[in-house]
Amino acid sequence: MLAILFFVFIGIVAIQLFYYVFVFGKFSYLKLQQSTPKKIPISVIVCAKNEAENVIKFIPILAQQDYPDYEIVLIDDASSDTTLDIFEEFEKQYPNIRLVKVENNEAFWGNKKFALTLGIKAAKKEYLLFTDADCYPVSKDWIREMSSNFTAEKTIVLGYGAYEKMAGSFLNKLIRFETLLTAVQYFSWAKMGRPYMGVGRNLAYKKEEFFNVNGFIDHMKIRSGDDDLFINQAAKGKNTTICFSPDSFTYSMPKTTFKEWFIQKRRHVATAHFYKSFDRVQLGAFYVSQLLFIILPIVLLAFQYQWIVVLSLIGFRYLFTWITLGFAAGKLKEKDVMYWFPILEIVVLFVQLNIFITNLFAKPVHWK
Repeated sequence: MLAILFFVFIGIVAIQLFYYVFVFGKFSYLKLQQSTPKKIPISVIVCAKNEAENVIKFIPILAQQDYPDYEIVLIDDASSDTTLDIFEEFEKQYPNIRLVKVENNEAFWGNKKFALTLGIKAAKKEYLLFTDADCYPVSKDWIREMSSNFTAEKTIVLGYGAYEKMAGSFLNKLIRFETLLTAVQYFSWAKMGRPYMGVGRNLAYKKEEFFNVNGFIDHMKIRSGDDDLFINQAAKGKNTTICFSPDSFTYSMPKTTFKEWFIQKRRHVATAHFYKSFDRVQLGAFYVSQLLFIILPIVLLAFQYQWIVVLSLIGFRYLFTWITLGFAAGKLKEKDVMYWFPILEIVVLFVQLNIFITNLFAKPVHWK
């Protein structure tokens, strides 16, 4: 039995090296190339529900973007706080702001996709750039950087939505490491010609891509997934590119309690269940290989079975993993989390296992 586990462990290490070197390396070792700035008309779309505290801070930042031709489409999704009042004041203050008011609809109550659909239809520009109400761009060149990646063929641009750093917080490092790993995955698979997701905190596409797949209609009943499920359906190798220049990042405040973050991640994991078969398989294979890489060596070392080889394989895997993620972390300005890498990886792994088990017995809560 130990011999079988040993050879299974060797296979697991090989799978891990395939992911980290040959797949994730597509992004980690990719050189940043300067894109040619363009003057494509852009509609920046922000959907908010009870986000008064955030929109009053972040919408003015969007309004100060250094870009020649853009509008801001603000969607109030039947907020019960002062979000709509704030939006109406912004509409008076900034001539390029367009306001979309969404009232509760019995068929689509509480469905962000319905509100976004109305906003997309109201947008006057052909190219759409999305961010969330609790996000802000890191620079005045955010629109310029994201739009510069559009070409005649590339009509979907996947960006990076980061979280702010909080000194002395292990949870903050955990959240940012998980965000880094997720970004490395979707950026890398996009470079492999198999894009499978994006994040609504920083995402752009041409309006025709939305209508080519009939918008969110195929997954309208699934409350989450206005970003990743749409990309999973609409994105192809030929029409999708990535943007990871530092001035293209958006930032948002991370959750400050483990419970809040756990609930947020439950929604994300539940949505992944509706991805295409290939994407579910590759994500599942990566997760299972990570889990077995932790469990199998414990058993083998407990019985001191081929312990020198086992320890060598562990070191070999961690070396390549650390290097690959380290390069990616440098690109995405997340180098500090790599100092905690082995610990963060293990914690994230077992949090994901806990989420998977929890979701089997209870459905996560979605849009506010």
